[in-house]
Amino acid sequence: MTVRSEPAAWPEAADSGAICAVAGRSQRDMREWAEAYPGLFSAKPFDAALYSTLSLAMAFSGPWFTAEQLRMANKVSLWAFGLDWLVDYVATSRQEAEEIARRCADVAAGAPPVPGDDLTRMLAGIRDELASSPAFPELGPVWLDELRRMLDGMLVEWRWKSDKTRPSFEEYLGNADNLGFSFVFAAHWIHVTGHGPVADVDRVREAGRAVQRVIRLLNDLGTYERDVAWGDLNALMLAGGRDGVERRLAGLVARSRGLIASLDAQPELAGYMERQMDFCAGFYRVGDYWGSL
Repeated sequence: MTVRSEPAAWPEAADSGAICAVAGRSQRDMREWAEAYPGLFSAKPFDAALYSTLSLAMAFSGPWFTAEQLRMANKVSLWAFGLDWLVDYVATSRQEAEEIARRCADVAAGAPPVPGDDLTRMLAGIRDELASSPAFPELGPVWLDELRRMLDGMLVEWRWKSDKTRPSFEEYLGNADNLGFSFVFAAHWIHVTGHGPVADVDRVREAGRAVQRVIRLLNDLGTYERDVAWGDLNALMLAGGRDGVERRLAGLVARSRGLIASLDAQPELAGYMERQMDFCAGFYRVGDYWGSL
């Protein structure tokens, strides 16, 4: 049985109210993006709750950021959901899934968007906005690398599902880039970084990748029934059940917190990663981002 904490241990209502106000502004942005790219977000699972919960995840993860500072994290996260939908549930062949990935990699690297394709049209806008940041010359290659890792991870999982291959738990966890956290985080990092040298790039990326693995398992613990219904892979299918996943998760959380604690030169980014991990721990106990099919 879950025991709720004492009210005195909860955040102040005024603080929560301010965070929710930022999330509300972000949710309106998401609705506008969904209307601007109807070919990407018209499927039933893109419901009002998805926009609301995504914006809340970002706002509670970085309560020191304004809605404008969180704008890129929200936009890229929503785009990644659209990509995931197309690769996992719309693509009917390996060739089609690989073509989606190829188009995205080309556009992110500078090619024009494909006419009539809202996926690459939205990505081109994201690319151009990120390129205007003073941090893009240094962190742009990081963003491109994280995109390629995410695309490769999605294709690996597509092949596992298509071929009815059951990977080992370690293989599955090693493919956590398909979740997209590190890709979204790289875009947020570029957006909030000003002029001057960028500190601790390799250590920030290492911490982000550790957090990504934690969120991968938190997601699977909370979405097992949906994954079974939708035909998706889930760590619980591969690790001997919930106890095995939770034991591995505890070690990954400890490692992530250690890596985050070492990022003295990047306190806001470090705090954002840790709070995102903790937000997901609470969120996936009772909910999911996707709407119903």
